[in-house]
Amino acid sequence: MSRTGQASERRLAQGPVVHVGSFGWTQACRSDGDRDGAAKGSSEQMQAHSQTTIGDRVSLSGVGVHSGTPSSITLHPAEPDTGIIFLKNSDSSVCDIEVPASHRWVVATSLSTVLGSDEAGSIATVEHLLATISGMGIDNVLVEVDGHEVPIMDGSAEAFVEAIAQVGLRRQPARRRYIRVLEPVRVAMGESVGELLPFNGRRFEVEIDFADTIIGRQAYVFDLDSGDFRRELARARTFGFVDSVEQLWANGYALGASLDNTVVIGDGVVINPEGLRFADEFVRHKALDAIGDLTLAGGPILGLYRSYRGGHKLNCAIVEALLSRDSAWEWVEMPVRREAVQADVEALLPAAVYGADVA
Repeated sequence: MSRTGQASERRLAQGPVVHVGSFGWTQACRSDGDRDGAAKGSSEQMQAHSQTTIGDRVSLSGVGVHSGTPSSITLHPAEPDTGIIFLKNSDSSVCDIEVPASHRWVVATSLSTVLGSDEAGSIATVEHLLATISGMGIDNVLVEVDGHEVPIMDGSAEAFVEAIAQVGLRRQPARRRYIRVLEPVRVAMGESVGELLPFNGRRFEVEIDFADTIIGRQAYVFDLDSGDFRRELARARTFGFVDSVEQLWANGYALGASLDNTVVIGDGVVINPEGLRFADEFVRHKALDAIGDLTLAGGPILGLYRSYRGGHKLNCAIVEALLSRDSAWEWVEMPVRREAVQADVEALLPAAVYGADVA
């Protein structure tokens, strides 16, 4: 079986599907009799899409923010129902090793989200790329990784967005599948709290609290269905503090961090000469991270995600908590509105100006 065929088989085996008609929700199509019955709401309140992939392959190179070593990725178009698959280059194998973008493959969440296995090793800092894939409405893509980390670029998702916009998106003859939240799911970790709630859309409400720093307390709300990901979130950069850098270095983190890829805070001020891109850039970046981490559910989540003082560990834990409770979610499909899809795809076709690190 081909690589994309295997991926398709994995994704289609994830569970039964609820088909959503143009005039409202239909009954669940399940063999075991669970989760049947009509749900409230109208499909007209949501944006309905076919699946999409990228128009052509595109490569980016840079440095790993934690490893400090050169790294590069190449995105490839993928067949319908493939999902997001990382391909890890292996010195010991003639074939690339597949690492699905799945919560089941998360091996670490300290300062970044890391996927991997004993065979594949690790692929670190996947969250900004995953946020881009989700934010741009991409369902199927293969991500070839040369190195142990996705390059940090400028610390945001902007370079990934620009690279994908350069090659555009391609509609596919398959319906997009969503994970619909049916019951509230809550995870608490000390002062950090996250919850997923039933909601007729894809909304993120993120709040951070760094009361003793220049950041302070910030909150941000973003709707993936109607918000402008490229303008409102993609440019928000990762951030760090000068007084913690030596400890990070000692533990093998932030070895590639610099003012070129991180908003650095020291002595109560932002050190970067250009300053901030948004007054609330810090919380916007946390929202970006949350979108990327929740992509590991294996499909776009129809629901409201709220987090307070969250991070990668909390984000990944809420995905695990949701999917481990069968009664809390279900797969649904939306009807394809060709005119809406066409507008979405064509909006991404104009090419931007790219730096030397985008091939």
